[in-house]
Amino acid sequence: MDAAMEVFLRDGYVGAKTDEIASAAGASKQTIYKHFGRKENLFEQIVLDRLGGIDELFRDAIGELAVTDDVESTLRAVARRFVHAITRPSQLRVRRLVIAEAGRFPQLGRAYFEAGPERVHAALASSFEQLTERGLLRIDEPVLAASHFTWLVVSIPVNKVMLCGEDVHFTPAELDHYADTAARVFTAAYRASTPVPAGAADVPQGSSR
Repeated sequence: MDAAMEVFLRDGYVGAKTDEIASAAGASKQTIYKHFGRKENLFEQIVLDRLGGIDELFRDAIGELAVTDDVESTLRAVARRFVHAITRPSQLRVRRLVIAEAGRFPQLGRAYFEAGPERVHAALASSFEQLTERGLLRIDEPVLAASHFTWLVVSIPVNKVMLCGEDVHFTPAELDHYADTAARVFTAAYRASTPVPAGAADVPQGSSR
């Protein structure tokens, strides 16, 4: 599958030939057909095999976000973990392959979206809801806010690599800078103007305790 990915990335799905895949893998065409059948099945398996949810790479950091008292600092840690995970060459290559063939294999595009962005946004949204309940953030649409956060973090490096190719590289310090500034901007936009004590949101206007 590694050899096939190289060929698919180089030649695209249509241009990739089974003979070239077999040669790159040091295998026979018969072996490929025995394990995968058609080229289409091989392509699908390559993508599905690499669809381990990106959220698993920094699930602990997101869990810490829900219970933190220092929102910006914890968001910064989540953002750093996220940007380093999603800009790994292996992740970017799968992303490029899925995007290139989304018209031909829409089911793979949906699977990638559900296993990646959708899960990440759901996990972040849950934490944002809890932070809002605790009076540390003010967010009416948690899923939308999650999209705002992730795009602030990764838009520059991911867009540049997707459009300019694998010769583009970012240093760890550059990725950390994108993460840190994203956390600062997000917190400034969504921080509650006045922290609300726990349970105070349930008290009717004008009532006293």
